[in-house]
Amino acid sequence: MSLADYLAKNYLTADSKPEKRSKKRKRKGVSDGLIIADDDTLGWSSTTAAKEDDDGPVTIGGNSAEFRKSKSNKWQTIGAASTSTSTDDAAADAILASVAAESSARVLAEDEAPTIDDSDLKNESGIQAGLQSGAQVAAQIKRAKEIERRRFTEGVAEESGKGQETIYRDASGRIINLAMKRAEARKKAEDEVAKAAAELEAQKGDVQRVQLAKRKEELAEAKFLPVARYADDEDLNDELKQRDRWNDPAAQFLSKKKQSKSVTGKPLYTGPAMPNRYGIRPGYRWDGVDRGNGFEKDYFAAQNKRKNLKDLDYAWQMDE
Repeated sequence: MSLADYLAKNYLTADSKPEKRSKKRKRKGVSDGLIIADDDTLGWSSTTAAKEDDDGPVTIGGNSAEFRKSKSNKWQTIGAASTSTSTDDAAADAILASVAAESSARVLAEDEAPTIDDSDLKNESGIQAGLQSGAQVAAQIKRAKEIERRRFTEGVAEESGKGQETIYRDASGRIINLAMKRAEARKKAEDEVAKAAAELEAQKGDVQRVQLAKRKEELAEAKFLPVARYADDEDLNDELKQRDRWNDPAAQFLSKKKQSKSVTGKPLYTGPAMPNRYGIRPGYRWDGVDRGNGFEKDYFAAQNKRKNLKDLDYAWQMDE
């Protein structure tokens, strides 16, 4: 056996060629030696078969005795041994070189191929996949349970919805913006408060508004006033002089300048007028006719009567 045949037999693999089945023609007139004869009631078949057997070829054991030629060539060349040996060595060297090239190409391809790190591969339960020992699997299961328990205890509020704002929807299914609704309700409440304050302010008179503004000014100036006010305080003296006292014996000696205008800047009525319980003077355009229902007159009469009865009661007690 040559070196090329040895290498091809032990180190090279080749696809085996499928064997071709030769189609053999069945020769006419050759039988298998099996004859099926039907019984004929008329007796014609036996005579005909005997005649055909006499005329046909002789069959031995169901096989033909035809000679088959051999396809293999068994001739050998003598005197060309050196040439065949050098040819076999060159073929063997070529085969070895091709095998080495294929091996180096395969190794290079394996080096350049991306490596897969099995350490990061995990199954659905979070445990690392691959071949492991029982202790490693138990430790990973314990670690996964601990992580799951910590995640549940720390993130239970977010996952369960505890503490989250409730989502409200209207009849059509649209989300109601609570912030906008709250702002609208707050604005509506502020408008109602402002409207009530405006109505209350409209019910006041001009004098009350002036007095309120004056009171605010006095409070603003009080920040700069000293804590103690003495007898030489000019502002205090002017304020005390302007007060009217019913039992002041020197009131008749004081000359006051008559006021021609009110605190609102309008002119005052200077003629006689019926008093009223509020101490309000009539307007400067009043014509002097009392168009009331007499309630103010009866009110003052009742007040005076009650006061007179009290004085008489006291006088009778003193007489006794």
